[in-house]
Amino acid sequence: MVGPARFRPSSGSIPDSPGVYRFRDADDRVIYVGKAKNLRQRLNSYFADFAGLHPRTQTMLTTAVDVDWTVVGTEVEALQLEYSWIKQYDPRFNVKYRDDKSYPYLAVTMGEEFPRVQVMRGARRKGTRYFGPYSHAWAIRETVDLLLRVFPIRSCSAGVFRRAGQIGRPCLLGYIDKCSAPCVGRVTAQEHRTLADDFCDFMAGNTGRFMKRLEREMRQAAADQEYERAARLRDDIQALLRAMEKQAVVLGEGTDCDVVALAEDPLEAAVQVFYVRGGRIRGQRGWVVDKVEEAVPAELVEQFLLQMYGDAAPEALPREVLVPVLPPDAEAVTELLSEHRNARVEIRVPQRGDKKTLMETVWRNAMEALKQHKLKRASDLTTRSKALQEIADALDLDQAPLRIECYDVSHIQGTNVVASMVVFEDGLARKSEYRRFSVRSTEGDVASIYEVISRRFKRYLEERSATGELDTEPDPETGPETGAEPTLDPETGRPRKFAYPPNLVVVDGGPAQAAAAQRALDELGVDDVAVCGLAKRLEEVWLPGEDLPVILPRSSEALYLLQRVRDEAHRFAITYHRSKRSKSVKESALDEVPGLGPARRQALIKHFGSVKRLREATAAQICEIPGIGPATAETIVSALKGES
Repeated sequence: MVGPARFRPSSGSIPDSPGVYRFRDADDRVIYVGKAKNLRQRLNSYFADFAGLHPRTQTMLTTAVDVDWTVVGTEVEALQLEYSWIKQYDPRFNVKYRDDKSYPYLAVTMGEEFPRVQVMRGARRKGTRYFGPYSHAWAIRETVDLLLRVFPIRSCSAGVFRRAGQIGRPCLLGYIDKCSAPCVGRVTAQEHRTLADDFCDFMAGNTGRFMKRLEREMRQAAADQEYERAARLRDDIQALLRAMEKQAVVLGEGTDCDVVALAEDPLEAAVQVFYVRGGRIRGQRGWVVDKVEEAVPAELVEQFLLQMYGDAAPEALPREVLVPVLPPDAEAVTELLSEHRNARVEIRVPQRGDKKTLMETVWRNAMEALKQHKLKRASDLTTRSKALQEIADALDLDQAPLRIECYDVSHIQGTNVVASMVVFEDGLARKSEYRRFSVRSTEGDVASIYEVISRRFKRYLEERSATGELDTEPDPETGPETGAEPTLDPETGRPRKFAYPPNLVVVDGGPAQAAAAQRALDELGVDDVAVCGLAKRLEEVWLPGEDLPVILPRSSEALYLLQRVRDEAHRFAITYHRSKRSKSVKESALDEVPGLGPARRQALIKHFGSVKRLREATAAQICEIPGIGPATAETIVSALKGES
């Protein structure tokens, strides 16, 4: 037997209760962990139609040789066991979130006799209160420097603390009143712990009572004519205000929530979280994940919540978690997080207002994080070289495709048909070489691809003919002619528009589009350029004349590069299409108005914003535009009313 049928358990042996299942490989390693409300239905879905499964799931099943399961009582228990097993076995086919950087935290070591405030990175330690994360360590140090005026707790290392106690003299911070100097007994351990508790309360968002207390003490000191003390308290209040100003107010006072946003493409996803405490953004953190298994956004959110809060301290969980979509088992996840926090946790999708606006901001951050991650990955020379070699091996090319051209067609129901050509050299975008086409064919995407490839390579052959590269051979005695580079324009010194041939042509589409591109090249006699199509649905690579696609591994650099090339071609094509469509919408209705030139057409559109609003305007309103008189205004109104 081939495929998973060789280890398929009999349907009657699988219980129909909630549970967690594990797929194992030939070395008895757990390669995938999943949970199910109904184990029988879930496991049968793996074995019922192997051909209809996603390629990533097919790969997992062909790697596995066995499956087992554990029955639990409720969905919450299934969630707990799934998280526990993923953490224990680290299965290769499960989604695993990883930090896109090592974030610094403000930490207070409450587990020590004399708690210390410091910057910390890495794994969390028991007995330590954490605030953040912050984008930069200097941001933490600035905040701490301000707060130590009011809460002078210890910030020195263990060595400095011991030495100060031995010599009986505090460090500089003790002399400038930014440390209460417990090392030399100025305060007791209990008094110092009270200061640390107040520091933590302030950082947790309980700022109001400290501000009111300081203001009350300042007024009392002034009333008692203790003006120096009143001035110090005034400076303390200003320090707290400056510390609070560093954290933007985004929601109502008393709002505690984590805002989670997700940005994804077919291969990767980026998650950003803003931590809001007391209505202020206290920190931000990001993760990037390789989508080694097929997962919709709701499933990614569920897996993220379990991994993010699974090991978190109860006090780290907020009262509310805002997400872009609810997880599939929202009630079970809510119950699990509530149990962990020992208080109710709400999981909601914001629909309107400030929370919706903040969610959009976090989503933009996630999009930017994904973009930066992809750029960082793409800029690595070793990675690019590996990707190009993998493409050459997969497509059986003689050499790595150092120049790749990708073509995409964009239109809406056959109108304003355009195409794009993007160029990647050595795995990097060469934007100066991008070209765009207005397509004449109206017979569909296949005919459009054929037309664009034909036009591009006709220009290539014309350029070669103009430079004498066609039908000429260098003299074997004198060698090639010296002088200007044939592919450079002698007048401008720049490369000719279509002078360089690609090693590989990629078209956005499946076997039909790849065949059309190959046919265009064959008819022109171009036989030294490879062709492939990249189908978007399953990321399959199609070669002309082949019945089956080339399946590249989901984690391969080759597929990553081809996807970037295809996505860039799609972006460039749709940008041109939108521009062309917008131009036609703006101009077509006004083109036929007598006496209306380009300048006044542009003035009309700029003033009213759109043809639709112009159509609703009266002649008197149109006359308000400089250069348009009553007669012209009436002509415009008549023309637009007649068109509608």
